[in-house]
Amino acid sequence: MNRKKIAVVFGTRPDTIKMAPIILELQKNDDCFDVLTIATAQHRQMLDQVLEVFSIKPNYDLDIMAPKQTLASLTAKIITGIDEILEKEKPDMVLVQGDTSTTCIGSLAAFYRQIPVGHIEAGLRTNDRANPFPEEINRRITGCITDLHFAPTASAKKSLLLENTDPNTVFVTGNTVVDALKYSVKENYIFTVPLLNNIVKQKKKVVLVTMHRRENWGKPMEGAASAIKRLAQKFPNFAFIFPLHLNPIVREAVTPYLKDLPNVSLIEPLDYLDFVNLMAKSYLILTDSGGVQEEGPHFGVPILVLRYVTERPDAVDYGTVKLVGLDEETIYNTALQLFENEAEYKKMATAVNPYGDGLSSERTIKIIKNYFGMANEEVAEFVPR
Repeated sequence: MNRKKIAVVFGTRPDTIKMAPIILELQKNDDCFDVLTIATAQHRQMLDQVLEVFSIKPNYDLDIMAPKQTLASLTAKIITGIDEILEKEKPDMVLVQGDTSTTCIGSLAAFYRQIPVGHIEAGLRTNDRANPFPEEINRRITGCITDLHFAPTASAKKSLLLENTDPNTVFVTGNTVVDALKYSVKENYIFTVPLLNNIVKQKKKVVLVTMHRRENWGKPMEGAASAIKRLAQKFPNFAFIFPLHLNPIVREAVTPYLKDLPNVSLIEPLDYLDFVNLMAKSYLILTDSGGVQEEGPHFGVPILVLRYVTERPDAVDYGTVKLVGLDEETIYNTALQLFENEAEYKKMATAVNPYGDGLSSERTIKIIKNYFGMANEEVAEFVPR
């Protein structure tokens, strides 16, 4: 059999987490594929943590991260670096994931070389070009270029079809982030941060908080921080854990509100294993992260999303996620209802997970085999159960 060379491009912690199961599944099928891994290192330290967890050593590492770089300078470095690799290696397909600058520019570099593109987690849309920024446009550009669209959900597929995407190129696979959790979450996990082990040992209800999105910087974040302060004061026996993003803008917005509360722990960013295992042990999550919206439902943890729009509406529709925006009163009152109303909490905690069953990467590789004529197998689309 004529093996195909598949180039897998990634650059941030989230897209690497979701690409890792794809890379591992491709490696299992080494009779069909040579795997070429390309890291842009758009996020350096956070990327390296994930590579270590999944024992992935990139064939190429562009190491492009630089302090205070602009989107334009980032774009220039990515397209130049990836193009040189594509010219040398001549892969048969390039796989990209999600909505990062690495994803968008990696797909564009492949297009310029007339190399087919497969897009993992295709079809997510808010239909608001500024929200999230610049991810919404990154997704749309990538979607225009893509040859195989691996949509995580039926709603993502619908969005692509509404854009007149060829239906024969769109497949609902589920989200590979659920596949990654199989490798990462352990029942008796020991955290690298002693504080977390103490909190788990005391069996406290954990409220996990994350905020980082640039459209939420400043006053919006302060509103959320004020709501969290009120909740922490009202529920002193709950443990509020807030891994602070490294961006000083985020830290300056939230620290004055939360720094002196005894049951609020403002800690440094957690590595991937600590973070997902903390999610698994959480009672409630407040976040503006996209990936956390997908991971939390796997654990039956209700999630309040600190955004006004989401490109991941499925969990909202199924009831495991609520959009609360950045308004202090809305955040406070919604969380208060979950804390005080057991029936409301249980309704969210037991809602169907719409994102995956752990078989997404397996479906994806079967579809790629079909594309190259290596197999002729009908692949059943993912359906939430």
